[in-house]
Amino acid sequence: MLIPGPKFNPRRLLKKEMLWLWTHHCKAHGHTYASHPNCYFKERPWESDAGAPGVERVGFCDIETSNLAATFGYIFSYCIKELDGKILEYVIKPSDIKKGEFDKNLMKQFCEDIRNFDRIVVYWGKDWRFDIPYLRTRAVYHGIDFPKYKALVVNDLFDIVKKKLKLHRNRLETACEFFSIPCKGHRLDPNVWQRAMAGDKKSLLWILEHNREDVISTEILWKKLREFSNSPNTSI
Repeated sequence: MLIPGPKFNPRRLLKKEMLWLWTHHCKAHGHTYASHPNCYFKERPWESDAGAPGVERVGFCDIETSNLAATFGYIFSYCIKELDGKILEYVIKPSDIKKGEFDKNLMKQFCEDIRNFDRIVVYWGKDWRFDIPYLRTRAVYHGIDFPKYKALVVNDLFDIVKKKLKLHRNRLETACEFFSIPCKGHRLDPNVWQRAMAGDKKSLLWILEHNREDVISTEILWKKLREFSNSPNTSI
């Protein structure tokens, strides 16, 4: 699913996008969105119509790893959930672990999948934090072309939770439980992680399910809180 950024350049609209603005009307006043552009961004009509102008592709990204440091660890799995859409996912193959290639093939696929998006939403995952720096480190290590500066935008939902709410802890699980959002059905289990490091397929699939749950709950929480903060264009 596509959503627009905070604004778009009217001089760069396609003909079909201009027609869309002149043939769709705002709910508040009944005027065309071409004559009431502010209503376009307030009412978010694009959420039910991907043909709206000025849209961007948004995904919710999360990874699971064998270690908190990318120098000692590698990535078990990643999930990127399309806004209101499917999940792009990859779990490391036991054979890649046993051959010593670890997350090389995983990172190749990730760098292809991430280019399907304009904006990525993470939780504690932007620069100076975890997911994106970890992914970049593993890609560079394997000699894989990771998205460069300004290739896409990253938003960290943690920033909204910390700045706009007052919870006893700012973890994703805490926020989701407080707002009755399903999360963490497959909780962290050291035994599962240890078996996964040895290439146990069942354990790797358990971790992938844990990974899926995180991106699904992140999307639900983002929808609940996004109106309380802007979406700064922080580069990947």
